[in-house]
Amino acid sequence: MTAPMETEKATAAAWFRQLRDNIVASFEALEDSHATGPLSDAAPGRFEVTTTKRASDDGSDAGGGLMSVMRGGRVFEKVGVNVSEVHGTLGERAQNAMAARKGIPGMKDDPRFWASGISLVAHMQNPHAPAVHMNTRMFWTPHAWWFGGGSDLNPCIEYDEDTAHFHATQKSHLDPHGLAHYPRLKDWADEYFYIPHRNRARGVGGIFMDDYCTDDWANDFALTQDIGRAFLPAFVPLIEKRRVQDWSDADKDAQLVHRGLYAEYNLVYDRGTKFGLETGHDANAVLMSLPPMAKWV
Repeated sequence: MTAPMETEKATAAAWFRQLRDNIVASFEALEDSHATGPLSDAAPGRFEVTTTKRASDDGSDAGGGLMSVMRGGRVFEKVGVNVSEVHGTLGERAQNAMAARKGIPGMKDDPRFWASGISLVAHMQNPHAPAVHMNTRMFWTPHAWWFGGGSDLNPCIEYDEDTAHFHATQKSHLDPHGLAHYPRLKDWADEYFYIPHRNRARGVGGIFMDDYCTDDWANDFALTQDIGRAFLPAFVPLIEKRRVQDWSDADKDAQLVHRGLYAEYNLVYDRGTKFGLETGHDANAVLMSLPPMAKWV
């Protein structure tokens, strides 16, 4: 548990970057292939890529990443695909939160950390096409290491067949690792992506895990990779089907109201948002998940 794990860290960071590249290429291909339906006569969207840096207390190198954002495309109204690899020492607030939540001893004596991961949020032009969130990550301290992440679907107009496809695809990727994984991670997502002050779920669920460590790094990493591999086949077919549908003003209004719900969750409850801001990561990258437009009633 206390080994430096330099090889494992590099392997995980390279995988997150590869997954990012695959997703960016797939999403730009969706923009190019949108030939019929609303906004098909617009110019296809492209990602703008920005290098991000983590701010350290003493000005030393603390890592960073890539923020890739597409705005105003044919299919995607706003989508961000971020990848990062950061390191340094945890501030007292983050130390206390980590030690309390994970029961990690020794954080005050040696608060070093390293983290890498991919984070994605997509808000769609067409209200019939669901918004989506995905992230996978590895976290290391001198005292422990773990994986986390998952993906969840957030439609404003729900289609039972879309929900079924999204969940079935995730299950098919998790089952080779053990049949207990999918139901456990599904229940975890249902609990995690719940908005207490609204007494409702953020969307139609998906899979989620955190603090995942069986002390077998290779197996835990393989599970994390398949969570990432499940994302495109779970999500892309839904967009290919829904992007051609016409929408009404009422549909768009429903989308904006649902986005308000999404923003509330990310700003109030999301652990990744809190951790990123507390540890000095680029604020624009951390808040990339917020929709371009939202509405409250």
